[in-house]
Amino acid sequence: MVSTRPAALLVHGLGGTAYDLGALGRTLEDADIVTHSPVLPGHGGSPEDLLSVGWEDWVESIRKEYRVLKAKHKVVHLAGVCLGGLVALEVARRENHQDKLALYAPPMFLDGWSLPKLTWLRHAVYLVPRLAKKMRVPEVSPFGIKNVRIRKAIQQRFERGDRFHYAYIPLACIREVDRLRRQLKRHLHEITCPTLIVHADEDDITSPRSAHYLMQYLGGPVDFMPLSNSYHMVMVDNERAEVLQRSLKFFNAAPQAKAAEPSYGWTAYVAA
Repeated sequence: MVSTRPAALLVHGLGGTAYDLGALGRTLEDADIVTHSPVLPGHGGSPEDLLSVGWEDWVESIRKEYRVLKAKHKVVHLAGVCLGGLVALEVARRENHQDKLALYAPPMFLDGWSLPKLTWLRHAVYLVPRLAKKMRVPEVSPFGIKNVRIRKAIQQRFERGDRFHYAYIPLACIREVDRLRRQLKRHLHEITCPTLIVHADEDDITSPRSAHYLMQYLGGPVDFMPLSNSYHMVMVDNERAEVLQRSLKFFNAAPQAKAAEPSYGWTAYVAA
């Protein structure tokens, strides 16, 4: 029997885990929405595991999870942060998704202020056989975090080797993200579900150009939430409480009087 209780499929970011999603899962559960946060292929182990997967593997893995939830729930929402947003977009297209879709800092372009000016040269490196597999893109400060206290805690966790997020990403994996972007740009008009886009004005990885591009080319209604006091990791930065409340409203869930401070996620590391 199909449940009338809504569900939400949450997709983490590149090199990350459910920590990228902050308190989103718990907050939705508290609002009586069943949540599921699977680990993308190549994640949860070591960065080298990413060398054996491509963007189709990410999409198909989430598509499979989506179909399992759809068999159990009448309503299944989609949400993704960073790469997870791009994967959610492609799943929404392939499944003709008509429930809600929430995108948090979706990187349609790699043009954030913290990236090297020669980031565009990666496309030339892709042309050299096997070179992209050998090159590494390290996670460096500010780690997508504007909040200085949280950023310091994240730095300490990386130095201790905690496995909440990969310390680097093979450049070959960035190439797969670029391929997914190209795929999406050809088909955005086919995605007609109601969509929430949350994007920071000061995103250090992908500028608001990404949000405006999606607003222009998506085929359905778009609700846009710009942020003025966050960087890329919008679910765990300074405006996380506001983002959670807007998400609850978007998913038609009963808003809480005040968003609870996450008991897990990157912000939890401040007290660790």
